[in-house]
Parts: sequence; C-alpha cells; structure tokens
Amino acid sequence: MLAFASCDQQKEAPVSENVLLEEWTGPYGGVPAFDKMQVTDIKDAMLKGMELNLKDIDAIANQSEAPTFANTIEEMERAGKELDRVYTYYGILSANMSTPEFRKIQSELAPKLSEFRSKITQNEKLFKRIKAVYEASKQKPLVADQQRVLDLTYKSFEMNGAELAPEKKARYAAINKELSSHYTKFSNNVLHDEEGYVTYLDKSQLGGLSEGFVKAAAKIATEKGQEGKYAITNSRSSMDPFLTFSTERELRKQVWTNYYSRGDNGDEYDNNKLIAEILKLRRERVQLLGYKNYAEWRLQDRMAKNPENAMKLMEAVWPAAIVRVDEEVRDMQAVADAAGDKITIEPWDYRFYAEKVRKAKYDLNSDEVKQYLQLDKLTDAMHYVAGRLFNYKFTPVAEGKVAVYHPDVKVWEVTDQATGKNVGLWYLDPYARQGKRSGAWANTFRSHTTLDGKKNVLATNNSNFVKPAPGEATLVSWDDATTFFHEFGHALHFFSSNVKYPTLNGGVRDYTEFQSQLLERWLSTDEVINKYLVHYKTGEPIPAELVKKIKNASTFNQGFGTTEYLASALIDMKIHLADPTNLDVDKFERETLAELKMPKELPMRHRTPHFGHVFSGEGYATAYYGYIWADVLTADASEAFAEAEGGFYDKELADKLVKYLFAPRNSMDPAEAYRLFRGRDAKIEALMRDRGFPVAVQ
Repeated sequence: MLAFASCDQQKEAPVSENVLLEEWTGPYGGVPAFDKMQVTDIKDAMLKGMELNLKDIDAIANQSEAPTFANTIEEMERAGKELDRVYTYYGILSANMSTPEFRKIQSELAPKLSEFRSKITQNEKLFKRIKAVYEASKQKPLVADQQRVLDLTYKSFEMNGAELAPEKKARYAAINKELSSHYTKFSNNVLHDEEGYVTYLDKSQLGGLSEGFVKAAAKIATEKGQEGKYAITNSRSSMDPFLTFSTERELRKQVWTNYYSRGDNGDEYDNNKLIAEILKLRRERVQLLGYKNYAEWRLQDRMAKNPENAMKLMEAVWPAAIVRVDEEVRDMQAVADAAGDKITIEPWDYRFYAEKVRKAKYDLNSDEVKQYLQLDKLTDAMHYVAGRLFNYKFTPVAEGKVAVYHPDVKVWEVTDQATGKNVGLWYLDPYARQGKRSGAWANTFRSHTTLDGKKNVLATNNSNFVKPAPGEATLVSWDDATTFFHEFGHALHFFSSNVKYPTLNGGVRDYTEFQSQLLERWLSTDEVINKYLVHYKTGEPIPAELVKKIKNASTFNQGFGTTEYLASALIDMKIHLADPTNLDVDKFERETLAELKMPKELPMRHRTPHFGHVFSGEGYATAYYGYIWADVLTADASEAFAEAEGGFYDKELADKLVKYLFAPRNSMDPAEAYRLFRGRDAKIEALMRDRGFPVAVQ
C-alpha cells in the first residue's frame, strides 16, 4: 500500500514515451487513457514505474536533513505517482480484460513486483528515518491524521520484516517473491477452469428456465461458435439461476460439479498442491518475525485483533446456522416427496427445492420478483439513495467524452447537489465476458486526497451479470440486486473520503465491508421499492402484495446463506492455524467440514481450490470472517435506522453515517468511529435477530 500511494503531482516533462506512464489528461482532473492501452506496453511501463518509484524512495532515505514527518512520511505519500498510474491499467488487464498474452506477462512481472516491494520495506535507511519520526511522536504526538499515517506506516514496515537481521530479511524477501508467483498461478488456474468448462444445452433441455435467461444463453453459445445451442458458463451469474430453475436434475449436477470443482480437477490447473506450498511459505515467513502462525500475524491490526476473537464470533453463529439448514432441508424433502420426486436432497438440488419451498411457504416466486429488478432501474435507485444520504447527483457522461476499455463500460459524473462541485466519476462495468474474473468488486483509479491540492475520485463498480440479447432488459435476482447495492456502498465510501493523506484511504479488512453491507439495506426501503421496482414490460410498479411477500421471506434460506459463507470463513482460519507440514489440502477440507458437522446438502461458498479471496493474494487470508464481523455492525446500525424518526432516510442519522462511518476512511480507529455513530459498541444479538436465529436470553 505504501509503495503505490501517491497524489499525482505535476511533472515538468514526460518520463517515457510509454503512454501508460503519462499523466492523465482531459476533463474531470484527467482520466486514464484506456483507449490507448495496449497489452504490449504493460511490461515496460511496470518496470519503468518501479524504477522511478525506487528513485523516489532512495531520495527520501538518503537525504541529509534530520527525519521529520514532512520530509519522510509526507514524501513517502507522494512517492510512486507513475507506478500508481500504470497499476490502474494493470488492474484492468488483470481483472476485466485478461488474455493469455497478458497472463504470460503477469507471471513474469509477479516476482519482479515482489522484489520491488521488498526493496522498499527492507530499506534500512528508510526504516531508520520512519522509526526516528515514530519514536519522536511518542514524546510529542502529531496531529491526529498525521499520527495515524505514521502509526500505520511504521506498523506496516514492522510487520513486513523491517527489523529482521540481514539473513532473515533475505529469506523473507525470497518467500514473498515465491508467493507472488504462486498467487498469479492460482488465479490463472481458476480463470482457466471458469473459461474452459461450459455446459451446452439443446432445446429439449430448457425446462424451467426463463425466457430472458434462455435468450442470453443462446447469445453466449453463438458467440462461442455453438449456433443453435444454449451455453451455461462456469460463473456464479450463470450457475445460480440454472440451479434454481432448471428441471433437468442431471444437468444441474453437471453444472454444479463444474462450478464447485474449479481448481480441483486433478490436472495441470489443479490448485491443491499449490495451496499447500502457499501455506508452508506463509507460516515460515511469519515465524521469521516471531509469530506462531499466519493468523496471529495478520489479525493484530484488524478489529478482531487475534484469531481467537474471530473464531469466537463464528462459533457463536455456526450452531444456529446448521440447525436452520436442517430445518430447510426437511422442508425441501417434504416438497420433493409430495411431488413424487423419488430423490434425496443433494447439493445440486438445494436451490431448486428451496425455490419451491419459498413458493409454498411465502407464495413467493423468485422469477416473478426478477421481472421487477431491471439493472438500469436499480442503477437509478442507487443514485437516488446516494442523493438522499450523501447529497450526490449522478449524471451520465456523453459517450466518447471519457475513454473506456470496453463498450459495455458506462460513466457518470458525480457532483455535490448543493454546490454543483465535481466529486468524481463513476465507471460501471456490469456484464460477464471472456477474460473478466468472476464475482463483483469495486476499486478506484484515483482516490481523494488534499495533500497537494484536492483530487477528485475515479471509482469503478464491476459485476458479472449475464448480458441480455439485444433489445432485452437485464433482469437480476434479489440476491444479485443486493450485491449490486453492496458494491455501490464501496464506491460511496471512496467518494465520501475527506482524508488528506493517501494511506488513510486504505481500510481495516474486517471493517471495510461494513459500509457496503449496510448500503444493501436501502434496496428494501419503501422509497426504492415504490419508485424503481417496476415491471420490465408494462412499467407497472411492483404490487404491494408481492413486496409484503418479499419482506415476510427476508429470513428465508438464511441457513443456506450463513452456512455456506461461514464454512469458507472457518476453513480459511483453521487451515492457517493448522501445521502446514505435509498438508493434504483436499483431506483437510473434508475432515474439517466433517468435524464442524457441515450439512452434506450444501457446499462451502468458496471451496479451497478456487478460494481466490485467500489464495490469489493476501487481502482476505485469515480475514474472510470479516464479512460476518462487519455484519454484526451492519445489523446493529440497521436497527438504529429502523428506530429513527425518519427511518432509513433520517437526516440526522444519515449525517452521522457519512461523518463517522464513511468520510473518515482509515483516519481513525474503526471501533471508536462506530461508537461515535451509535453511542456504544455493536451487539451480536442484532445479527441473530436479523437472520431470524434464536437470541440467547441474557
């Protein structure tokens, strides 16, 4: 994080002919030149960017003046502006527009990037200056935001081996280099299996599938050279609706198996041995620093502080979740038996029969709900919520005014409704395609800072909705609509930043999901439902009776949702606490799930061989629990809005939401920020109530 932070200061002359290194020009404070982006430029640009970044660092480390916050920490905040820009293009080529050509370059660059980072974190002269400023601050504390940047900087260097003896530093750097290559290989193996396993249907195999889904599947098949067939791709956005509605049980099994076997097919793209090696290297690396295991090292600067606290929360929720699964399965089996389906519920049946139970219990048909969930209208709804809570206005940018990397990407200008001042740009990339990684995510091309003049925000949301046939509306499930709002919550967190220093735009992993999870709640507010949930053909508002059914069913299938998630979070933590010596990853997963009494009727949300959150990098390693940690905050904060005089649009509470929970980013301790908002710490009982689980009597 420290290596890439910058504020895009003005340069006197171009540093290279490579367009990816150049300052951004054009409107809105300058924008990425996506229209000029070429894969062939990326390697040279990354190498040059690293070289320039190291020059910046060397200048800071070797200056003759005594170390101060201004000449050391602030200058580090400014370092690496060229590499920062290149990373924007690198991120798009990696996540949104990947090709075999790029993946080869990515594999070549991974160890070089690791070496580059080590040259910064292990720069003795630099760390000596950082430590001197840090020690001085103990005697004379800095102003709050400067102290926070200093503390985060010092801790980051300390956690990454800055104080190790020379031989241990060398081994630490070597481990990081090896891991970087493993992470790239892991990601590419999963992407191979996502692209390589496609299930093709003929007309006789379309039972239960909606008209829109069938048209989209036909379009994808045609694009893949299979005219007249229907393609079910190996992505969640294709798999999930197929398993929910297809009447073809054997095909459901095939699609389910393809999806949950990604990275686990016993071929050259199998990730099990790679994971075992990653775990060994992670353990060895943290032991160099004196920690027992990776989890202990990783969680020290998170809200949970240690693995014991994270496990305590998960273990408090797990029993109620699996009991609820047992109830859900009994309901599903009864429906199957009543229909004369001579089956025992298996994982590829769960979504299909859960949908039948939903209809029977709540008279709620997911496909009927989908008719009122149009992507364009949901986008408008999110903008409406942003206007009410954050005072933002979203205006479409004319096509061609801002460069994009794919025709599917649309751009909006974000302005303050009161002043008309520009806040930034919002890029939306909504559809699945070849070379785009699965899932949904948000990030920034430029973050807000005021260190050297105010910088506006360039934020992006990315989804993997199945692109509809021409002229058709993009209809999504309620779960997908919730995820859409979730990722937009991240974007609002970016836009609302009021920090001075780039480092403070970073986040505490088990806290940063809170803001986005909280924003999901506005999807089901009356204002959004009544105005934006309209039928895609007739334009009629969603019937009040259907809304009532949706709300009555709000805790339906929470056993499935909570258990599939928690299983992944528990495996993530337990596998990092286990001895990695001669670890059989597949066996560990099976035996640990058995010990947890994992219901056989459903899988983990992310099985270990394709658990990209944890093994394609380190962002969520031993931190996947963070979603439920954040959901305790979410449920508790939601109760505050529900109790407020103005409900979820209460002005006073919305102002506190922005002031304490969104705008500060990482400029204050998250626990303190939440207490300023709520007046107390969050309570787990709110989460249990929210999911319809029993609440223990105090």
